Order: sequence, then structure tokens, then C-alpha cells
Amino acid sequence: MLLYLVVSLIAGIAVGYLLRRRRQVNLGRVTFGVILLLIFSLGFSIGSNGDLLGSLPRVGASAVVIVLLAVGFSVTFVKVAGRLVKLD
Repeated sequence: MLLYLVVSLIAGIAVGYLLRRRRQVNLGRVTFGVILLLIFSLGFSIGSNGDLLGSLPRVGASAVVIVLLAVGFSVTFVKVAGRLVKLD
């Protein structure tokens, strides 16, 4: 599985390198579509797995705490770093 990811990454870098002098292509819509497809497939996987669906409230609460702490510390760090380099 990891091999597929590494090969895909290297192939993307190679194609980007070879086509770098051509007109820039805006891949925003394609990227957005792929992200929506990935989110849908993740939701489908969760919905079709009864054990995972049953443990979702417990796992979800932990995930919310982790996200809140990560965002809180990130914002705090950016504010402190901005003051240290005098971006204000």
C-alpha cells in the first residue's frame, strides 16, 4: 500500500517537472472533487461498519477534544511567533 503512495507521488512530481514550462493548469476543481469523493468513501466505510458506527460517539468525543486543543495551540503559537518577529 505504501508503495502505491510513493509511486503516485513520484509520478506526480515527474509529470509536474516535465510540464512546468507549459501553461499553468488550475486543478482546484479537480482537487475539490477528489476530496469530496474521498470524504464520501470514508463516510460509506464508517456507515457500513456496525462496530465502528457503535463506537463513534466515544471516538468522536476524543476527536473533538484533540481538534480543539490542536487549533487552540496553533492559534496561540502563531500569535506568539507573530509578536516575536513583529508581524503585528
